[in-house]
Amino acid sequence: MTATPSLLNRILLGILGLKLLAVGILLVLLATVPPVGTWWHAWSGSAWRSVNQAFDNTRFPGRPESWLWIVMALALVVLIGLMVAWIAQQGKGRSNVLVAEYDPGTVAGDVRISGGVAEQALKHALAERPDLAGATVATYDVQGSPALKIRLQPRQGVAPHLLAAEVSALVDALDQVVGKQTPVLIHIGAGARTRFSRAERVR
Repeated sequence: MTATPSLLNRILLGILGLKLLAVGILLVLLATVPPVGTWWHAWSGSAWRSVNQAFDNTRFPGRPESWLWIVMALALVVLIGLMVAWIAQQGKGRSNVLVAEYDPGTVAGDVRISGGVAEQALKHALAERPDLAGATVATYDVQGSPALKIRLQPRQGVAPHLLAAEVSALVDALDQVVGKQTPVLIHIGAGARTRFSRAERVR
């Protein structure tokens, strides 16, 4: 329901995870295997000399500065721009309006109901259920129309179809109060919180 680039996020997280794993393995090998340390010293020295030679070969005529610094600065600016664009794509699709209708009554005007009304009402109705370890409700804009996404974390042993039916009844009651049927996505998942949490609640 969101415009968040989840596939791109997974790819970037995978690349970052592989890099961190490679760095960790290299550090362990450097600390425990002497031949790896010897190879690292030889390779790093050669790489540093190659870098210095590259900067020496790219100096401006008659000046000690290298134009590689300009290239690196431009590449850094482009990278920052890409990161800002990537961050701006996170969480898109959220909406704060559940109903927006024109009322041609005695005093004509627009009637708007905030998405927070539905979110708080459903959260309050689901908060005291002992068969749920957690519940979140959010309003999204799907192709120009508001919709609700209800994410549930049932405890072990709870029948998902019965839980979905009971939540659907709550949504139907909300539709009657609001006066408009709202599309709803009910997501029933499981996680560590579901497996290890107890049914009792300490307040």
